[in-house]
Amino acid sequence: MTIYDFTVKTASNDDAPLRDYEGDVLLIVNTASKCGSTPQYAGLEDLYRQYKDRGFSVIGFPSNQFKNQDPGTNEEIQEFCRVNYGVTFPVMAKIDVNGANADPLYVYLKQQVRGPEGSDIGWNFTKFLVGRDGKVVKRFETKEEPESIAPDIEAIL
Repeated sequence: MTIYDFTVKTASNDDAPLRDYEGDVLLIVNTASKCGSTPQYAGLEDLYRQYKDRGFSVIGFPSNQFKNQDPGTNEEIQEFCRVNYGVTFPVMAKIDVNGANADPLYVYLKQQVRGPEGSDIGWNFTKFLVGRDGKVVKRFETKEEPESIAPDIEAIL
């Protein structure tokens, strides 16, 4: 099994098979619009622009599970990302990343690489780097700024 076996929902509630990204390097991130780490959107966008022509994409998954830091609708989140951070990478529909209602993709990601909190996501902006083969290469916690991940991305591009 790889991430290519999953289908997620876009912000407009359409199906988005991750198989569409087959062969790309991905950075999958749970995001939030009202968090102290929200400025990481800018760094994520910089990574996306820097490497997208080499087969790299960032995919954001808003989650409101951490102190209600993403309470808006999918449409409001899209507008926030675009207006405040110029985000052009895909930001999908809001999901749960922990608990009984966790999105199946996140259940899988957390099984592949554990973090300091065990398998659960500890906070917003936890990042999973996925290789071209669809397998998780590394997990980065919230405190790790996007620009610090660039060497890991370069290594697998």
